[in-house]
Amino acid sequence: MFAEERKNQIQQMVKSGTPVKVNELSLLFQVSESTIRRDLQELEDTGLLQRTHGGAISLKPSFELSFQEKEVRQLEEKRKIAQAAARLVEEGESILLDAGTTTLEIARLLQGKDITVATNSMDVAQIFLDDNRVEVLLLGGTWRKTTRSLVGYVTNETLQRVHFHKVFLAANAVDLSFGVTTPNLNEAETKRHMIKAADQVILVVDHTKFGQKDLSRICRLDEVDLILTDDGLDENRFRQWSNQVKIMVAK
Repeated sequence: MFAEERKNQIQQMVKSGTPVKVNELSLLFQVSESTIRRDLQELEDTGLLQRTHGGAISLKPSFELSFQEKEVRQLEEKRKIAQAAARLVEEGESILLDAGTTTLEIARLLQGKDITVATNSMDVAQIFLDDNRVEVLLLGGTWRKTTRSLVGYVTNETLQRVHFHKVFLAANAVDLSFGVTTPNLNEAETKRHMIKAADQVILVVDHTKFGQKDLSRICRLDEVDLILTDDGLDENRFRQWSNQVKIMVAK
């Protein structure tokens, strides 16, 4: 197989939405891993995919993924992050859980704790339906069906009248210079109000969100107290980011 034909097949695989891994492509095409890495680098240089640690994924689509689509992506990584996040929550605290698939995993691990949980996610609130120890405050607002989140004027007004020890914030992308971003302007505004309502801001994002930008900025990196992520970041990127913000890697 010629190199161009191999790269075309790799591009089609990634375009279908399936992440690819260097070792699997090496076996599939019967070439060395260094050859595959060179292919991926050339495809990234021409804007056809995005390289990740150990493989590649499609470029961020121009449309916003649905909650159901996000729920199955990097699920194991999200569960690792959730375990680390749950260990940061102490008995008696009031916390704010943003709407998102990672924060939903956090909620599952907080069942049975003597805490107060506020959220703009009906999915998160539902987790505690039969839990008598967790007091739940469901923020009102306009329901965005794509992300299954409550946002907008009512949500923002409520957030100005409450206070939390910690907020676990979700986001679509995080960039060293531009900061934390999301595709929707209303979502970004509500998330900004969440940040103001909490003593400690903890961003929960898997490694694929690093080095990315989206339409609307939520906050700068210096407004984040801690980033919780999985162990998919390579050492060079981890060191680079650690110079800007505190990072905890969930293993």
